[in-house]
Amino acid sequence: MSNPLNSALANPITEDDIANYLANTPDFFLRHAEMLAAVQLTSPHNRRTVSLQERQAEMLRDKIKLLEHRVMEMLRNGNDNVILSNKIIRWAGSLLQGDELRQLPQQMADDIEQQFAVPQVGLRVWGVAAEYAKEPYAQGVSEDLKLFASSLTEPFCGLNTGFESVAWLETPETITSLALIPLRAGPSGSTIPAFGLLVLASGDAQRFVSGMGTDFLARIGELASAALWRLR
Repeated sequence: MSNPLNSALANPITEDDIANYLANTPDFFLRHAEMLAAVQLTSPHNRRTVSLQERQAEMLRDKIKLLEHRVMEMLRNGNDNVILSNKIIRWAGSLLQGDELRQLPQQMADDIEQQFAVPQVGLRVWGVAAEYAKEPYAQGVSEDLKLFASSLTEPFCGLNTGFESVAWLETPETITSLALIPLRAGPSGSTIPAFGLLVLASGDAQRFVSGMGTDFLARIGELASAALWRLR
């Protein structure tokens, strides 16, 4: 017959055993209420000794603060989204009001710079009608770049590693990061060949980074595509 003392020594009670017992015995502190006041803990805020009840209150306050921060972040994001939506609506209205189709690409680039605070914007379209074929925005696009634009099913964001399209910008030597937005006669994500490319560029390496959300940029691409399709 095994000795209970030897068995207890061989299988000592662990902290996990105690934690599991208390978790599964919720009436323990009802039967031993005096322990709630007797247990003393160290507060992580000021390192002083506090009671169990006070420590629980501190933890609850910390959780409330965390929830408050999350709510404020959600409100800020909501406000940012409203601001962006309003900017897109104003920009779309500007595109609809333009009555000079020949000047539309330059107007579009200027509006994007102003409405969305983009330092430099470049734009090229190809396959345009003969009457627009000699315009600057219809020149200087290689076949490789056309293939590259068609391969993009969503906007590309990242560092400037010597893209051909950077040469379209006013001061290409200052560009560190950029977004390349394909223009096509279809929704974002389509594999329809592109008929143009929109370049948003910045000297800030963090303005357009790999992995950033591109939904907003995709909406810009769809609106720009719809407006510029009339040049064909």
